[in-house]
Amino acid sequence: MNKETYCLLEKFMICCIEDAAHDKEHIYRVLYNALEITKEENNVNYDVLIAACLLHDIGRKEESENPSLCHAIVGGEKSYKFLLSHGFEKEYAEQVKHCIQTHSYRKSNPPVSLEAKILFDADKLDVAGAIGIARTLLYKGSVSEPLYSVLPDGMISNGENDILPSFFQEYKLKLENLCSVFYTEKARELAKERQHIAREFYNSLYQEANLSYQNGKKQLDKIIQ
Repeated sequence: MNKETYCLLEKFMICCIEDAAHDKEHIYRVLYNALEITKEENNVNYDVLIAACLLHDIGRKEESENPSLCHAIVGGEKSYKFLLSHGFEKEYAEQVKHCIQTHSYRKSNPPVSLEAKILFDADKLDVAGAIGIARTLLYKGSVSEPLYSVLPDGMISNGENDILPSFFQEYKLKLENLCSVFYTEKARELAKERQHIAREFYNSLYQEANLSYQNGKKQLDKIIQ
């Protein structure tokens, strides 16, 4: 990929990105993660991979405005049309589209090409570790979702069986088991290095909040008759 093409794609990406948890720095981290993964892969099409990394979240605005839409599907279509309108070959646009449309968690549409698998892994790596915790909290705050849910007995739920969304639910649903979803060995290796940080943060947050509720409720029950 030449610099002119890279700048064209980058400019389009920046115009489409508005979400604080999926900002342009997230895009760059995903790209850099992907390039790190490629060190242990052969026959990577860098033109496809770099374009897909840069454009993978350009459908976030549409999903935010209409939650029934999937940003991956929308982003793939937007990328496809953008590439064709700028003279790129249809086959190339189709390959980039496939990568983008399969980078989310949806099991019904898994990545098939090597570049799509690398993008998927690179994107999930940015949810692991300290950065993943920070981004999740950013996103949860932006949509007014709480840190945790409270059980009928007044105690804090650990998130494991929650129906209502919260940071704890997101951790139990996705973050805790990230290592099982990666396609490449390099991504699994990198994720394992990061995940202990996320686990320690979750455990500390749960213990602190739970202790506050336990001690506070006992004290309140003594005061209020």
